[in-house]
Amino acid sequence: MSNIYVSSHPLIAHKLTKLRDVNTEPKKFRELVRELAGLLAYEATADLQIEETHVQTPLQVTPGSTLIEKIGLVPILRAGLGMVEGIWELMPSAEVWHIGIYRDEKTLKPVEYYNKLPTEPTVSVCLILDPMLATGGSAVATVDVLKRWGVKRIKFVGLIGAPEGVAAMQSRHPDVPIHLGALDHHLNEHGYIVPGLGDAGDRQFGTA
Repeated sequence: MSNIYVSSHPLIAHKLTKLRDVNTEPKKFRELVRELAGLLAYEATADLQIEETHVQTPLQVTPGSTLIEKIGLVPILRAGLGMVEGIWELMPSAEVWHIGIYRDEKTLKPVEYYNKLPTEPTVSVCLILDPMLATGGSAVATVDVLKRWGVKRIKFVGLIGAPEGVAAMQSRHPDVPIHLGALDHHLNEHGYIVPGLGDAGDRQFGTA
């Protein structure tokens, strides 16, 4: 599959294994989500544009680099919220914009219920954050919103994906890179990723 990047980093594999464990409690689960988000964002932002600058060290002036792109983080509510802190630790100046989309449990279709984006884009690159890329409906709908907003560069960052969700994204938005910690086998009849980790929102917030 083109435009999909599944991490092969040992730390990500290790932490994902702990995340999947049914015995991992919400506090530890949230910590792992935060840590994984930071690691995946590090890989997803390897192509950010920079410009040359100079800095005075204690010994001399030396060449350096400065990021020139403004980054926007777009967590899909509510499960995506847990990924923000891990990325903020790397990019504290990143803006955060919330888009509320939930999956109707009967139709498995996305339903948008919250959107407070300003009239004009304030960032040049948006990272969509959602732990699970399952049916792909919420991710596709979020990309639709961001493109209408006028964002030129969009990436999806998730912990675990299913082939069905990847296919949906690539069909509707082949220009959006997909960065995942793992690509699992399939979706079950309820739209959950198998083997997956269950409901990422419930496990983060202790509402299972």
